[in-house]
Amino acid sequence: MQEDLINQVASRAGISQEQAQQAVNTVLEYAQQNLPAPLGEQLANALQGGGGQGGLGQIGGMFGG
Repeated sequence: MQEDLINQVASRAGISQEQAQQAVNTVLEYAQQNLPAPLGEQLANALQGGGGQGGLGQIGGMFGG
């Protein structure tokens, strides 16, 4: 899932894969540091492919999505 996000960021922003990966990693680190621990951990797990059945959908549900 993280690879898909990196590809979308690169495509939409018109930047290289390496730049997109750095951007995604920066946002993920920021989220882990600033979100309540359970949310930050679930976001990291979802992006790293360990999100279980819900993946990012679980996280969206937490925010009313």
